[in-house]
Amino acid sequence: MANSQFDLFLHEATYPDDTVEAGLSRDRLYGLYTSWCFINEQHPGPEPQFWAAMKHRINPKHNSLRMKGPAAADYIIASYPGLV
Repeated sequence: MANSQFDLFLHEATYPDDTVEAGLSRDRLYGLYTSWCFINEQHPGPEPQFWAAMKHRINPKHNSLRMKGPAAADYIIASYPGLV
């Protein structure tokens, strides 16, 4: 069975870090998802669809996720354009 776009996103762009109390906020998690879609030339689903899918995979309000990979770099540069 093929992984969904959301499963691939979580696998390729995030990792759990149980040493932190708070992981990615809702805004950052969705922003990372849109960066991941851009890099992978995929159309991002609407935000309500994203959150419906996430609630079956993670707790969006309290998670221990951290960013990783090219999507993380893209998100950070897009969020802080003064860095480049």
